[in-house]
Amino acid sequence: MSRIGKKPVQLPKGVMAAVDGQTVKVKGPKGELKVTLVDDVQVELTDSGVVISPRPDHERARAMWGLSRTLVNNLVIGVTEGFAERLDINGVGYRAAVQGKNLNLQLGFSHDVVYPIPAGINIVAEKPTSITISGIDKQLVGQVAAEIRAWRAPEPYKGKGVKYASETIRRKEGKKK
Repeated sequence: MSRIGKKPVQLPKGVMAAVDGQTVKVKGPKGELKVTLVDDVQVELTDSGVVISPRPDHERARAMWGLSRTLVNNLVIGVTEGFAERLDINGVGYRAAVQGKNLNLQLGFSHDVVYPIPAGINIVAEKPTSITISGIDKQLVGQVAAEIRAWRAPEPYKGKGVKYASETIRRKEGKKK
């Protein structure tokens, strides 16, 4: 029995949800999001919130039950609070700056990396070595952070590169003489 899936998704004040077949649309103060759930689960809108239950004749339904509930919960959190991810840049001469709708990264290549900021995402460079990515879609915020980090992942010897703020880099010892 899924402990997460059993709980209904509570809708705070100012948040409205609509269920159309397997599609759940959530509208709140920060915007509107929708997700289409797999056919293995049933979705209902009740007084207590959005209730998700597995279909009894599907084997995969119990596996998708908790996931589906979490996806709907992420929509509700996104339209009320939003999501943010912080990246730190370490290295001599490594920096970032937001220029219009582009993020300009200097990561030790012979050229600057220009990353176009997707719609629905807000990127702020508080310092040249710190970037904050925010938006209402959790998946999109995480994807953008992963793409930026992939340009120069942190290396284990000096720790140079782009890393998540919560990430710790396990450092290796260099060559012995």
